[in-house]
Formats: sequence, C-alpha cells, structure tokens
Amino acid sequence: MSKQPFTHLKIFGLTRETLERQIIEYYDETQDSSVTVQILLALQVRYQLGAEEFALVLQDLVRYLFLRTKATRTMKRFFYYFKDYFEATEWKKLSLKLFPVREFIEKAKTIIGAQLAKFRPAEETVP
Repeated sequence: MSKQPFTHLKIFGLTRETLERQIIEYYDETQDSSVTVQILLALQVRYQLGAEEFALVLQDLVRYLFLRTKATRTMKRFFYYFKDYFEATEWKKLSLKLFPVREFIEKAKTIIGAQLAKFRPAEETVP
C-alpha cells in the first residue's frame, strides 16, 4: 500500500477548491485510484462532520474512477460509501461490474427458492 500523500491537517483543514485541485493533480500524476478513493472517503467523513460544502465532492472524478478504471480491492471495499454519486441504473451496472459472482449467487438463490416453493406440499391443518 502506498503512502498517503495528504495529511490529516490537509484533508480536514484546506478549502474544497484547494483540495479538489491537489487531488486531481495527484491522480493525474500517479493514476493511483486506490489512494485517491481513500482520500475521497476521508472527505466524505469531513462532510459528515458538518462541512456542508463537501457534499458530493469531486463527483466527476469518483464517477470516472468507478465507471472507467479497473476495479481495485480498495474500490470494492469502499464502493457502498459512494452510492449517492450515481443514478440507480448506473449503481446496478456498477454493482454487477464489481461483484459479478455475488450478483449471480443472489439471483440463483431467488430462482431456486421460487422453484422449490412450487414443490413444497401445502401445510396440513390439524383439526
């Protein structure tokens, strides 16, 4: 895992415009999507702590990272924290992209459960 380029003082002290510029420059230089996603998650924490101006910070970058780059373990780990950045249809497609086996298993359980329900005898009532 690479070293974090942003200290907690930067993440929680700099203005939104300054952070956006520095994060974009960092990603352009390194192409390190894992560290970039971690930094963006820290900015979501800052938003949750009351910094309203950080709502949906760098939405275009988040969408680019998740929709157009190769999925990393870090992206999969923090995927659910970025749900607000996507529309419902995009979210579903992204979920299938990142977790194809999980989606297949869930769908198979549903289909098999429905098929088994057809063959279960109706519960008998005892008089």
